[in-house]
Amino acid sequence: MFDVIDRACQHTEKTLERQIAAHVNRPVGVSAFECEDCGEAIPETRRAQVMGGTRCVDCQADFELIKKHYREV
Repeated sequence: MFDVIDRACQHTEKTLERQIAAHVNRPVGVSAFECEDCGEAIPETRRAQVMGGTRCVDCQADFELIKKHYREV
């Protein structure tokens, strides 16, 4: 019984390590000049502060709110 639990814990740890490594090592691109949702220009200050940003502040807030409330199962 404990062997099965130990293997499950090891598998979970390895999966978590891979997910963290994939997130940390992901390429960060240059920020977009136009919002991908509304097409408006993204202010230069936002582009400088948020590396790889593709949405304006309003669209990003909407995106995060939708993602928070409508998670995939």
